[in-house]
Amino acid sequence: MPEEGFPISPEDRLPSVDELMQIVSVFQEMGVDKIRITGGEPLANKQLPEILDRLVELGFENLNITTNGILLDRYIDKFLEVGLRSINVSLDTLDSDKYAKVTRRDRFEKVMQNISKGMEAGLRIKINAVMLKDFSEEEIYPMLEWSKTTPVHVRFIEFMPFNGNKWEVEKLITYQDVLDEAQKYFQIEKLEDPKHSTSKSFRVKGGKGTFAVISSMTEPFCGTCNRLRLTADGKLKNCLFSNQEADLLTALRKGHNLKELIRLSVRSKKEAHAGMENLPDMENRSMIAIGG
Repeated sequence: MPEEGFPISPEDRLPSVDELMQIVSVFQEMGVDKIRITGGEPLANKQLPEILDRLVELGFENLNITTNGILLDRYIDKFLEVGLRSINVSLDTLDSDKYAKVTRRDRFEKVMQNISKGMEAGLRIKINAVMLKDFSEEEIYPMLEWSKTTPVHVRFIEFMPFNGNKWEVEKLITYQDVLDEAQKYFQIEKLEDPKHSTSKSFRVKGGKGTFAVISSMTEPFCGTCNRLRLTADGKLKNCLFSNQEADLLTALRKGHNLKELIRLSVRSKKEAHAGMENLPDMENRSMIAIGG
């Protein structure tokens, strides 16, 4: 979050749970069978238990969630009840002082305790670590060591451009940079990546967990990406980089055909990076304004 804060969207611009389920049902009819709830911070949403129950009622078995981990312990039992087994925790550092600087919260120990509780309960925990020059170089070794000694799955993410994050190519720590650093300290082995995977997966030899790199910038996976994002305010993005959005919530409220809007959006997907040739100049919502 920016230091100056961020304006909260009025309630009438956000889908109700009923409206959200109507939209999700259309996607389900069109073949979508996997859902990830992101944010903002989804565990701060008091309607989350109802949303999870309703998704299960619709028949979704492949449910996932991304969280900052601070409230994870409150929801472990609920996740197990609805069959949600995969949790992504956003955690850019294993240094408590750096964590406090980045998040403006002194909750590092709480997050680490919650990650341990989740693993003990049988949840598959993935760590999302955005890699940023002059900040993340020292994080690679401890993250890899963590993946070696515990069943945690670390995902190093190349820094991506969004409004307000001051993206520059000079700030990138690349996929190859991560591999080079990993090979200084460990023997690593390549793992098979599932179809449509957005990450390149590895394991430290003999490790209990795994690590991966999401190489969005230097080795994009656009050609096999099958992700769609429904933003927190009910708009469809066919690519996270795209600034073109289909307003499904307004269409639903006006009784329009959502399937045709979705088809048009998917068909207009560009070959790579939403067709942006000069990424530093791209205009796109900031991640905190996208949600989904």
